[in-house]
Amino acid sequence: MKFRPLADTGVFVSELCLGTMTFGGSGQIWEMIGGLDQTAADAIVHRALEAGINFLDTADVYSAGESETMVGKAIAGHRHELVLATKVRGRMGPGANQVGLSRLHIIQSVEASLKRLNTDYIDLYQIHRSDVLTNIEDTLRALDDLVRAGKVRYIGSSNLPAWQLMKALAVSREQRLEHFKCTQSYYSLVGRDLERETIPLLRDQKLGLLVWSPLAGGFLSGKFTRTGGDESARRTKFDFPPVNKEKGFDVLDVLIPIAAVHGVSVAQVALAWILSNDVVTSVIIGAKQLAQLDDNLKAIDVTLTPDDLKALDAVSKLAVEYPEWMDVLGSDRRPGERRY
Repeated sequence: MKFRPLADTGVFVSELCLGTMTFGGSGQIWEMIGGLDQTAADAIVHRALEAGINFLDTADVYSAGESETMVGKAIAGHRHELVLATKVRGRMGPGANQVGLSRLHIIQSVEASLKRLNTDYIDLYQIHRSDVLTNIEDTLRALDDLVRAGKVRYIGSSNLPAWQLMKALAVSREQRLEHFKCTQSYYSLVGRDLERETIPLLRDQKLGLLVWSPLAGGFLSGKFTRTGGDESARRTKFDFPPVNKEKGFDVLDVLIPIAAVHGVSVAQVALAWILSNDVVTSVIIGAKQLAQLDDNLKAIDVTLTPDDLKALDAVSKLAVEYPEWMDVLGSDRRPGERRY
């Protein structure tokens, strides 16, 4: 297992992170996504640790807290070896204030997460998505207080548009508050939207990128073709994240022969493509079965050739949009001058 720095924290995390959204099954959606019991969760966590993974990600909203509880039990005796991440924002009960990014909800949520995880600190505490009803300064001050209290080591964001992430960084800088060290965002060969604005922001601000759903909810697992798919797969019951199927099948038409040449699975090639991007800190992989986890773990050993990367980029790249197409005109550059 290789390790990459988490932004400028000096902390190193494994380039594969174990996601635990499949742990527990409270609620119809979570039952479809996972439904794993404690025994199965223990087996997956321990296999990941044996493979060298030191980074685990969960969220309070996963199975209404069950995932955090199961993670806490599974990592017993290993807490000091791990970088443990969880998230806050989702609805955790019927009450009017049991949701969002208010100081009230954040403080209540972190205490509940600490109890479920059976730990006295969280390494990376992330806001799960934006909350338009709460002033971002209030959110950041609450998170800053948690860091100062020693309950949280670092803070991060998830699923924010680039402008909101930059706004949060500016507020933190102006108010001398803890700032987000990373974003956890969706990125895959069939979902490269992040490249428009967020990835340039991450490079400029030197933030980390944690990738969720790198296989696009199983679409890039090799289980789906134009003629059908595995009826037992999660995506047949929960079609998420959204994928342009026609373009997606074009991507698979390129992925499949590349995987065959390397003698590896389609999923391993899809993961290796993401790992080839130096802006990526860690790729979150989840599993319902040990065989699935074992297959994904092998992605770190796949080295794609320049021709492989060129072919995958050509079939999956984004269309040029405004204002980018203004820059590609190049009318203000001298002949031979590089683009900047």
